[in-house]
Amino acid sequence: MSFLTGLRPVLTAVFVLALGLAASSRAHGEAKLLIEAATGKVLMSENATMPWYPASVTKLMTVYTTLRAIKEGAVTLETPLVMSRNAIAQQPTKMGFKVGTIVTIDNALKMLMVKSANDIAVAIAEGVGGSIAGFADMMNANARRLGMTQSNFVNPNGLPADNHVTSARDLAILARALIGEFPQYDAYWHIHSIRYGSRVMKNYNSLLDRYPGADGMKTGFICASGYNVVASATRNGKRLIAVVLGAYSGATRAQEAAQLLERGFNSGPLSWLTPSLGTVDALAPIDAAPPNLRDEMCGGHRRKPPSEENDEEEEANAANAANGDTSSVHAFMLSNLKTANGKFVLGPPADTEPPTVVYTGPANKPDTVEQTVTRKSAKHRRKKAPATADKTDKPAKPAKTAKPKVSAAAK
Repeated sequence: MSFLTGLRPVLTAVFVLALGLAASSRAHGEAKLLIEAATGKVLMSENATMPWYPASVTKLMTVYTTLRAIKEGAVTLETPLVMSRNAIAQQPTKMGFKVGTIVTIDNALKMLMVKSANDIAVAIAEGVGGSIAGFADMMNANARRLGMTQSNFVNPNGLPADNHVTSARDLAILARALIGEFPQYDAYWHIHSIRYGSRVMKNYNSLLDRYPGADGMKTGFICASGYNVVASATRNGKRLIAVVLGAYSGATRAQEAAQLLERGFNSGPLSWLTPSLGTVDALAPIDAAPPNLRDEMCGGHRRKPPSEENDEEEEANAANAANGDTSSVHAFMLSNLKTANGKFVLGPPADTEPPTVVYTGPANKPDTVEQTVTRKSAKHRRKKAPATADKTDKPAKPAKTAKPKVSAAAK
């Protein structure tokens, strides 16, 4: 009896944990989709046609619309964009440039995809579409042309708006279009990090540094949507696209996307026996309102609730941690799941590529950092600088600033 008495608290704790995980899984249904990039064949689908708030995954359509404008001759990669008051007022994640700063479209796209900068998204919209509304019209025209029947865009950055919606199905269609129509610009969606002056900013898509073969594309978060990601990876010439919407944390979405990709790459020789799910464009849309996950994602029950004010930066470190987000039991367990061959799906973060240099100003005469930052941004950086910073951490003086090289994506 003494043994059973001692074991009872352990069994109770396990039972409570199991109930907690079950409740967590019932709290909201995520949307997941896995397809072949070349054929559009659906390999896995769960709530894939449920309407969803896209958050910063919206920026994939911002990039697509901009590249279409380049293809049509309306703009070029060297077209200058001017930071307006409207642009610099965007929150929360942004580059922090002052009004009047010029950014070429090439540099803007790199900042947009890595930093997920909302101020840059507005600068692109105003420079390419004349206004946010004008650019949104272009985005929606492209969505209709691609067959994205569940999507409606009202801004270029994905900040909260009631009628700014999409679905996992539509995002997979968009990802296929980017890969298929613009192979020459493929580098834009798998830049691991960028360097602006002395600042190095890592891509929020942690799969790029942790999953073998990962080569894109974009993450996103707002409280209403949860943590979203459109991810692509290539192995042995086979490219897959995974979409995860509504994950509980940045670490969780990375693990779930990786597991979807593993499932696709490791399908056995008898996979042809699995019933066909058709192609992504043939998935039947669901007529429903998008779920609002604000209470679950940003409620006070979380140890450190995220919010729109800190966007994805709240989870950036957790997403890059080798063991995932320990603030979520579910994420912690996912981070330790193993594949059939005994290897972890995600490895520890690794700097596999040097940062891509970005700059402001015209291509033939880049600005110095001191010319572009707002007083508030400069003050913030000085405050955040470590006390032991050496001389390499300090911005270079204007007279010694070397002209940065443009990465291969600009060519």
